[in-house]
Amino acid sequence: ADCRYTCHQECRSLIQLDCRRPGQCQSQLSPESTLLPPCSQNVTQTVEEEKPKPPTIQEIKQRIEKYNAKVRNCLLMKLNDDGTYTGFIKVHLKLCRPVTVPAGIRPQSIYDALKEVNLANMTDKRTSFYLPLDAIKQLHISSTTTVSEVIQGLLKKFMVVDNPQKFALFKEMRKDGQVLFQKLPLTEYPLYLQLLAGPDTDVLSFVLKENETGEVEWDAFSIPELQNFLMILDKEEKDKIQQVQRKYERFKQRLQQTLKEARGKPG
Repeated sequence: ADCRYTCHQECRSLIQLDCRRPGQCQSQLSPESTLLPPCSQNVTQTVEEEKPKPPTIQEIKQRIEKYNAKVRNCLLMKLNDDGTYTGFIKVHLKLCRPVTVPAGIRPQSIYDALKEVNLANMTDKRTSFYLPLDAIKQLHISSTTTVSEVIQGLLKKFMVVDNPQKFALFKEMRKDGQVLFQKLPLTEYPLYLQLLAGPDTDVLSFVLKENETGEVEWDAFSIPELQNFLMILDKEEKDKIQQVQRKYERFKQRLQQTLKEARGKPG
């Protein structure tokens, strides 16, 4: 109102002006000097032009050859005639919460895998347990395989019946001695990221973790799952209490022993 400062409406919350001296404001600022050009289609066009172009088949072929030259474990990438390619990625499982699996189901056999038999559908009984921390699963996927399909494939291999939306795939990178995690969108292609980074897992690796979106969405869990969580938390609480009790019991014994030895000494 005083200095006639003009800005985009979406930028209004970012603007901070010192208007305690309106007279000075009006003398130093003019509408012409502060007027910003309105948003137009040119901005959108510029962003679209900056998007990287999809690589050609020849570029993909060169990248695959460069990638395979660095491979030391025979897990090579293979280029298909239609321009797609296949290869391997390793996914680390770093799940802090228990998962839900069918109870009383035998392990999946090669026959089941070839016939795509879903053993999880053979029983309604469910149980929860913790997957081994930092277990590693190797997947053979295509360049058209998305993050969403990788998550679903991992859950199927471990017969996990939880909602896939409870999980997220992260890429793990190491830079300057630090480990960095970045959540991948469901439409991203992990094999293409692996191709760009190379086979060295210190440069890039993939991690399956809980889909942390702030507060836990308990509505996404079923009643049996919630009951299993309560049982697990109750057991963990009792174990923690016993650990604390044992710790201070040992401390008490050492303290009593020290006092007993001190009483027998002069002074």
